[in-house]
Amino acid sequence: MSRTSLRTKLAAVVATGVMALGTGVLTASPAGAAAAGDTYANCSYGAGCIYGGANWNGWPAEYFTRGNHPFYNQYGVKRVFNNQTPGWYVQLCRNANGTNCDITIAPWSYRDVDLTPYNSLRIVGP
Repeated sequence: MSRTSLRTKLAAVVATGVMALGTGVLTASPAGAAAAGDTYANCSYGAGCIYGGANWNGWPAEYFTRGNHPFYNQYGVKRVFNNQTPGWYVQLCRNANGTNCDITIAPWSYRDVDLTPYNSLRIVGP
């Protein structure tokens, strides 16, 4: 990897972290990822994904369309990854109808979350 490429990737990671902290939302970007815009860890580009644990293992449940997506039987800490274009956010909601959403995950970021009190994932964007 060239120095310019490495600098660009590091700048993107830092900018994501600063932007997340500035909004009061703590998220992380995948370390060592190829680039935003690619399938990453079996999560298709353009999807919000829920993995089976707090790791990148296995095939995640994928959600693609704008709006609310109820989910069932999700207990314990799981990794939720937003592999979407800028401007599109994944929200975790306590109600199955997509209300009472208190976690927002920025594009190309993930968060390990105890999903026990959550009942839906909502995709919002422009």
